[in-house]
Amino acid sequence: MIASGFAGLGYQIIWTQQSALWLGHEAASVLAVVCAFFGGLAVGAFATGGAIERSRRPRRWYVACELLIALWSGGLLWAFEPASHWLIAATGVTPSPLWQWTVAFGGTFLLLLPATAAMGATLPAMERLIANLHGTGRSIALLYAANTLGAVLGVLACAFWLVPGAGLARTTLLCVALNVGCATLAFLRMPRQVDPPAPRIPVGAIWVSGALLLTGLLGIAYEVLVVRVLSQVSEDTVYTYALLLAVYLISTSLGAAGYQQRRPGGHENALSGRLLMALGAACLASGGGLWLAERVKTMALASFGHSVAAALGAELTLAILAFAPPAAVMGALFSHLSDRAQRAGLGYGRALGINTLGAAAAPALVGVLGIPALGPKWLLVLLALGYLALVPWRDLRRPLVWLCGSAAVAVGVFARPLAFVDIPPGGRLVAYVDGVMAAVSVVEDATGIARLRINNRQQEGTSASLRVDGRQALLPLLLHPAPRHALFLGLGTGVTASTAATDGDLEVDADELVPEVIAVSTRFTRPLNGDSPNPRLHVSATDARRYVRATANHYEVIVADNFHPARSGSGALYTLEHFGAVKARLTQAGLFCQWLPLHQLDLATLASITRTFLQVFPHGAAMLANNGLDTPVIGLVGRRDDGRFEPAAVAQRLASAHFEHSPSNFGLEDPLAVLGSFIAGPTALARFAGDAPLNTDDLPVVAYQAPRITYAPDSLPRDRLLELLTVLQPDASELLEKSDTDTFGGRLAAYWHARDRFIAAGRHIQPTQNAHEMLAQIEGPLLEVLRISPDFRPAYDPLLAMARSLAGSEPDTARALLVALESVQPERPEAGALLRELDGQPAPSR
Repeated sequence: MIASGFAGLGYQIIWTQQSALWLGHEAASVLAVVCAFFGGLAVGAFATGGAIERSRRPRRWYVACELLIALWSGGLLWAFEPASHWLIAATGVTPSPLWQWTVAFGGTFLLLLPATAAMGATLPAMERLIANLHGTGRSIALLYAANTLGAVLGVLACAFWLVPGAGLARTTLLCVALNVGCATLAFLRMPRQVDPPAPRIPVGAIWVSGALLLTGLLGIAYEVLVVRVLSQVSEDTVYTYALLLAVYLISTSLGAAGYQQRRPGGHENALSGRLLMALGAACLASGGGLWLAERVKTMALASFGHSVAAALGAELTLAILAFAPPAAVMGALFSHLSDRAQRAGLGYGRALGINTLGAAAAPALVGVLGIPALGPKWLLVLLALGYLALVPWRDLRRPLVWLCGSAAVAVGVFARPLAFVDIPPGGRLVAYVDGVMAAVSVVEDATGIARLRINNRQQEGTSASLRVDGRQALLPLLLHPAPRHALFLGLGTGVTASTAATDGDLEVDADELVPEVIAVSTRFTRPLNGDSPNPRLHVSATDARRYVRATANHYEVIVADNFHPARSGSGALYTLEHFGAVKARLTQAGLFCQWLPLHQLDLATLASITRTFLQVFPHGAAMLANNGLDTPVIGLVGRRDDGRFEPAAVAQRLASAHFEHSPSNFGLEDPLAVLGSFIAGPTALARFAGDAPLNTDDLPVVAYQAPRITYAPDSLPRDRLLELLTVLQPDASELLEKSDTDTFGGRLAAYWHARDRFIAAGRHIQPTQNAHEMLAQIEGPLLEVLRISPDFRPAYDPLLAMARSLAGSEPDTARALLVALESVQPERPEAGALLRELDGQPAPSR
């Protein structure tokens, strides 16, 4: 049973990862797979429970079920890909929420049904096999505890070692081998025939059935609720879910084992009442502890130190706080109710079926409907009251029942919402929405800068980053000579896609997985659109991976947002298969740009993503979205035709484009500013990527590697950027045509060199409000940068602004600075004009 449990939860981890590839998000996949898992268990237990209970040869059932699990799960290695294509087609490009969740739950259930139904029959079959070995009556508690213990081992081994090291396919084959081994051992060592069970007189079957159904629903509802709430406090990585699930399972196992050890006697109704009261109180106490989750995590991190292990230890502490007491009582209660079901004539198979049927309904009722409608706080109150409502009526007069019920109502009435939003001093919460897959918030600080956050952990952008976000649209758009249809994967604040849609000749499609993000994005796009929606921007609430695979449209430009690689499901947007699907959606001369958040990436993970990208776009290049040190964003750029870039075409594009907001407002005034954003060509990228492991659907190395820097950053983003710029040296001959290299390559190389020196100089600048002190820091380095490349405007403009600022208070200092500026860059008129203004001379006529 331990080995079978290991394989069962190993499959659940694997199927969750595989399903996320077509469902689009790990949170959605968790809900769908949990529903399919328990739904299949219910079908198997109901379909076979009675026959197994009456059978004199349960060994046949057990062996056949283990072999069916192995056969179907192994077959899914080949069937999952074509099945996912069919399910994506059935879902459609932009489905309604009702249809999307119908296909998600129904499709996953049917896809996994043969294996999960067989799992539902293994526990009753094994119980019948060893029934004669019990000396003190039959009980499922020991088998349930052993099976659940195996599940714990399966979760931890798959999440922390097997999948990251061996991949999904090899881990599946290991689980298949365990199923085959279980079947073989059972066939060789278990009795061929057992005595039929003694007849039972049905007593209390209706109440037991109802209790099994509702406790199954409430138990998984509590799990779904806690996982969702803690996603706002934890780092929400693949390791987070594994730790939460492991603690939930091991606590359940310990509860079942404790019940088996003691097997308390006494009146069954009284024991049922005590366990239900204890469970209601435990859910209320542990759930109430969720309000302290942030404080507990901070204390745990302070105690454990600064490392990946310490961060995981803090998340483990949160899991124990939330799950250990309630799940332990759940394990004991299920064992007790199963024993009562046996004595009531229901049999273990039917008891398991009823319980898992309730559990299967929980993801949809709580995750999809309950949390958005009621919020986590009221759901917690209802769960606690639900357990108390099951207490037999004779025990309802006990003080503990009324005490717990009153406490639950008080929590609902007086407690603050069970939500976590970090609001800076002097700031305010502008918007907060609990959605199906995430909680979305908009927070303003004391200066009025708004920030969009998902689950309070992932910042999607700010109102102060309009220039940088807009550049992430304009850079790839200006590299294409005449785009007419562009696709943006990921919306965030909406500034990037909205900037693209200000091109009067361009139709823009944008996909966003979280609908609540679409609703709040209008707060950030007002500087571009005002309060009127742009008719050229078409935003869909859909998953990027699914959209790319389902749509029949082709695009001249596709731009992918800088998805946080460690967050739930995001690693799948950097896989070989996804990049290949994107390339298939490009027109012949189409261009794809994948932005990457270097401030959230270690260089090893970046190397894996880069090598994966080059497998699909072998002539790919890299560019820098901005020259900032604290939040650097890298773009991988590939063309379907592997063509090069022409400065004349970029100049023509700048001159002819009909943008409502000029690209010069974003620092993209000429071809040098556009092409000067490149930091590497294909040779430099290939050298940097080396033999880093490819990130594939089968071996999702990014999802398991990226969390390391999230849990325990070992370097600053500026350090990683400067190291990267040292390693990556662009070559104009790889990016430009031969004729352009001869005429334009020298200026471009100087521009790149000046850019790198500019960024390196910024590392030592200490911001200050004193203009004179700031000038003392930046004047020498920036003038040196301009001597390298007079074309490098990011060094020219700050010095010009500084001179303008000092003109009134320190005219001599301003005059000297303007003379130096005019000397290093005589072709720009601004310094000379300001200098003549200082000297009281009229500006020359033009």
